[in-house]
Amino acid sequence: MISTVLVANRGEIACRIFRTCREGGIRTVAVHSDADENALHARVADAAVRLPGAASADTYLRGDLIVKAAIAAGADAVHPGYGFLSENADFARAVVDAGLTWIGPPPEAIEAMASKTRAKELMGIPPLGEVTEADLPVLVKAAAGGGGRGMRVVRRLADLDAELTAARAEAASAFGDGEVFVEPYLENGRHVEVQILADTHGTVWALGTRDCSLQRRHQKVIEEAPAPGLTPGLTGELHDLAVRAARAVDYVGAGTVEFLVADGRAHFLEMNTRLQVEHPVTEAVFGIDLVALQLRVAEGHALENDPPRARGHAVEARLYAEDPANGWAPQTGRLHRLTVPNGIRLDTGYTDGDDIGVHYDPMLAKAVAHAPTRAEAVRRLAGALDRAAIHGPVTNRDLLVRSLRHEEFTSARMDTGFYDRHLADLTRGGTADPLAPLAAALADAHGRSRFGGAWRNLTSQPQLKRYAMAGEEHEVRYHHTRTGLTADTADGVRVVHADAHLVLLEADGVRRTFEVATYGDQIHVNATRLTALPRFPDPTAQHAPGSLLAPMPGTVVRVAEGLTEGMAVQAGQPLLWLEAMKMEHKITAPATGTLAALNATPGQQVTVGSLLAVVQGT
Repeated sequence: MISTVLVANRGEIACRIFRTCREGGIRTVAVHSDADENALHARVADAAVRLPGAASADTYLRGDLIVKAAIAAGADAVHPGYGFLSENADFARAVVDAGLTWIGPPPEAIEAMASKTRAKELMGIPPLGEVTEADLPVLVKAAAGGGGRGMRVVRRLADLDAELTAARAEAASAFGDGEVFVEPYLENGRHVEVQILADTHGTVWALGTRDCSLQRRHQKVIEEAPAPGLTPGLTGELHDLAVRAARAVDYVGAGTVEFLVADGRAHFLEMNTRLQVEHPVTEAVFGIDLVALQLRVAEGHALENDPPRARGHAVEARLYAEDPANGWAPQTGRLHRLTVPNGIRLDTGYTDGDDIGVHYDPMLAKAVAHAPTRAEAVRRLAGALDRAAIHGPVTNRDLLVRSLRHEEFTSARMDTGFYDRHLADLTRGGTADPLAPLAAALADAHGRSRFGGAWRNLTSQPQLKRYAMAGEEHEVRYHHTRTGLTADTADGVRVVHADAHLVLLEADGVRRTFEVATYGDQIHVNATRLTALPRFPDPTAQHAPGSLLAPMPGTVVRVAEGLTEGMAVQAGQPLLWLEAMKMEHKITAPATGTLAALNATPGQQVTVGSLLAVVQGT
């Protein structure tokens, strides 16, 4: 029997595994980098062991340090979570060689399937040879790991070498393995996968299908189970292929076999030899705890001959600290509050007051809704996200809500090109409430204008407040009267009540409630995020035309070869690359002209708004 589990991971997956362990009476051990010293997963574990450093290569990818940590903390088992070393056969062997229980598949199965190139060979799929124009478009893909890292779509042969270099660097940083390969890129298929679970007694379960077609940068955003609209015949074929893949390598534990479904046919993509981020939708539909079953399988228990029956439909949305309207730029800062309505499962590695840093994935949480039908589950999740309190950096919440309510998604006609087609519309204008600036201004006025609990019995000159909301600037004018506050910039709106946290406004006979939370110059009014602006802009904050500013905090990983000040550059030409939250971000010339200044060097740490380069247009 397992008594103490070390989770060789961080964030929400570590917290999720700890939850099951606690329910089963199993002691838990966390590992943490210096950047994660105060992270939630390190706080909630029964014990925590420091991994010196902040970079993944120095911490969560150091299998030797993690095994030592397990032994030092008295753990008798290791769960790898997902990402990092979860699909590293050498790490699995090191755990077993240390006399610890490995909660995952045998190292031999990992070697056979975790490398996507070897997995395709095992499934009888020949590799793509030298790439020609006729092969385009192609997908450059990391041989190890997942999560969209190390992936690049190449549509021009001239771009292939540069994209191979970028993919290798990103894969090495994320997984400790820079091997990549090239495969044909199928446009606008559906990403469908099968959850499997196998024991050491020869039983393999196929736990239904999941659809994960809504993706950005090849990383899943919204997932659901079961995959809608598949024929019984295709579903059976997917199940059979998944079980065949598992049996081919004597698989044990939880894993996922992924396919691209196009024109009614299933094309094998890969097998992930680990638990998936989206496993909660399968748990909801089958009424099981996959982590608890992983633990039982690792202890040698047998599964039932057949899995439980599926019931209803489940949908999961990944909440990221990122700005979809600005190239998915990751965001950092303090997460002041994160709550969702009752009845929604929330898996997260953060709690109120935690800081979101630059070193790791920007995912804040996964929200999951389960209902008897797909339509009900989608509606429930969209409504819950719409009403959630998410106070802190910019997130993709508005995008998630709009995606879930988009006609193409509600009718189950989506594919992997969904965001390529609809991102501009989904991010245009946001879902900002036009009355939010007024509510923020009235709440602020109340907080600054109270004396002894009563309003001054005087009228005043109109007051002005400026806010940034959904990429636009808004001005609000109001003034105090003997009876309270009066809005000057909102015709037909009556102020019913205003205090520092609650504002009631009546417009066209309809009364509306606005909850206001203020954190410095950041204000949240219901689901709308605003930034208070100074009355008079700072003239010293202006930058020269053509200035390239860091869109996110991160590290300069590369500067284009031979790039020097004074060189001629072309519009769209890559100049340098930033790494932030385990993803690379390309910075390109905004126009054709001359590189007048280059302030970035490899290894340099930059903050949001740092001046990287200046291109003077011709």
